[in-house]
Amino acid sequence: MGITNELIAAATEAREKAYAPYSRFPVGAALLTTEGEIYRGANMENISSGLTICAERVAAYTAIMNGSYHFTTLAVVGDSYQPVFPCGACRQVLWELAGEIEVIAANLQDDLLTVPLNTLLPHPFSPASLTSPRQYFHQE
Repeated sequence: MGITNELIAAATEAREKAYAPYSRFPVGAALLTTEGEIYRGANMENISSGLTICAERVAAYTAIMNGSYHFTTLAVVGDSYQPVFPCGACRQVLWELAGEIEVIAANLQDDLLTVPLNTLLPHPFSPASLTSPRQYFHQE
């Protein structure tokens, strides 16, 4: 089994653990480290929708909590007509935590698209964006 298939299988398996009673749209994610470890995540909803967290962020935060900081690929799987891509918030978090990785967007019908993260988030907000002529972010 190739790494793409392995990541899609891991994301599909993670999807089964999603808590999505409101959207009824379970999503799974699998994040591959440079060391070959795979961290899984599933979306976790809350009746207060702002407290919901996406599968991609669950996978990324789990990896960081386990001491992994270098990533190559993320797979995202949902049951939709088109392959599922990370939302805007996840794209920003992935940029900060994972950098320039490949994103595999897939659905349960075996459709998939692979794109670099920078095509999904071409102008990310980064630490370099925190500059200010008034030194708001750099107190001395």
